[in-house]
Amino acid sequence: MEYAPRPHVTQHWQVAKPAARGRRGIVASQARAAAQAGVAVLDRGGNVADAAVATAFALAAVEPWNSGLGGIGFALVHPAGAPRAEVVDFGPLAPRALEPSHFRLTGRMKQDLFAWSEVENDANIHGPLSFVIPSAVAGYAALHERWGRLPLAEVMAPAVALARRGLPADWVTTLKIANSAAVLRLYPESARIYLPNGLPPVAPYQGTPGYFKLGNLAATLDRLRHAGLRDFYEGEVAASIAADVKSIGGLLDAADLRSCTARIFPAMELPWGGGRTLQLPGGLTASPTCARVLELLHAGPAPERPDAAWFALLARSLKAAYAERLAGIGDAEPKAAESCTTHISVCDAEGGMAAVTTTLLSSMGSRVVLPGSGVLMNNGVMWFDPRPGQPNSMAPGKRPLCNMCPSIMRDGARPWLAAGASGGRRILASVVQMLSFVADFGMDAEEAAHHPRIDVSGPDEISADRRLPSGILAALAKEGPVEIVEHGVLPVNFACPNLIEIRPDGTRLGITDTMSPWSAALAQA
Repeated sequence: MEYAPRPHVTQHWQVAKPAARGRRGIVASQARAAAQAGVAVLDRGGNVADAAVATAFALAAVEPWNSGLGGIGFALVHPAGAPRAEVVDFGPLAPRALEPSHFRLTGRMKQDLFAWSEVENDANIHGPLSFVIPSAVAGYAALHERWGRLPLAEVMAPAVALARRGLPADWVTTLKIANSAAVLRLYPESARIYLPNGLPPVAPYQGTPGYFKLGNLAATLDRLRHAGLRDFYEGEVAASIAADVKSIGGLLDAADLRSCTARIFPAMELPWGGGRTLQLPGGLTASPTCARVLELLHAGPAPERPDAAWFALLARSLKAAYAERLAGIGDAEPKAAESCTTHISVCDAEGGMAAVTTTLLSSMGSRVVLPGSGVLMNNGVMWFDPRPGQPNSMAPGKRPLCNMCPSIMRDGARPWLAAGASGGRRILASVVQMLSFVADFGMDAEEAAHHPRIDVSGPDEISADRRLPSGILAALAKEGPVEIVEHGVLPVNFACPNLIEIRPDGTRLGITDTMSPWSAALAQA
């Protein structure tokens, strides 16, 4: 007889992620150890800003493929009692010496990427020419100085301890390093740390995985803890960074570091209905596209549950919004780029909320670890369109478009939901669905996180979770090409969101992405 094999399915199980519940603070992070650091700072009397900063610094030590001192990002903070959220913009900024002439086009399109021109030697994707100014430390400094309560030394103590302990060498670490190994091996300090004997570290066949140190990162964190965060831009750490970058032919210099600051301004606001307002970072983020998606989505009927008609409308809305984005302001990265961002959601006992999205852009960023400081640098130049004359083309001191979308929804003046995601161009669809599941359909955060989703991160195609009902999949197929995929650890077909809600009675519920192995939301006891 003839036999037609079915498509391969990796996961023959049902995975659930536990939610955090309580009446005080909650921290949601893509690494449990970092969430524990944030909760520890809350327990010391810290507030939402202290916990967000503690978690962000801890992630540099326990999730180096996604974020770190060499990264950039955006944050929203809505302190308890404040009428609205404010934005901390520590987004990407090109070095003053960046010129298109440094990035010669080959005349070919990158294989497996969408409408993205290839640069000789992938110089915009990895290596010393791919760095934008690392503004993450400036962003965390602004968060702490504007709203923090505890001394910096206390806020950073967990990160220093985690860096001294080292990175867990379990299967997740093996997988992340193996994905970047082909490029990590090109840069000596990166290869020394992450590829001992030329191969990624692996967990023992049985027993408990060990740890390994991330170069001089622990010493740098400890230096910043005591000398202050401006040392990263004007002191000993800055001098080390500038010297290492110069020695490998990079464009970033001491003047770029000295000029680095974060910007604080009011959040962009979108009326949601029912007295609720969605607060977003605005500017060169996914915020304008998010606004357009919600305008189109909320113009349609409002069913009681996300049914086939709603998912079809969502797909149409995302496609239309992306078509407008690409035509009007350009693209923020190749469609299939390996984006590995991280997101932190926090609430404190007083009811303040923070949503922080921070990134190195690609997994392991530029793949370059600077030996003097142990800083793994970003590859933010990849966010520029390498073609001249485009809306998002590169230029000295220019800010590229990016896809981050940290969000805080308020109910009246009370912060209610804090949300965001990692995943490059997949972030927007994820955030819209998580917010809609809770705010429009009355799901709690736990139910929303476990509900199957779709992804539309361009004007042409839809990806749909194979767990969606057949009627929804059929409706989506009428909207254009649909790829039915798994929501798993790898491939990464959907963004990785997390969410915290504060209910009117004061109870809190936090949840992280179900398929992120290390992620966790933790509550104060």
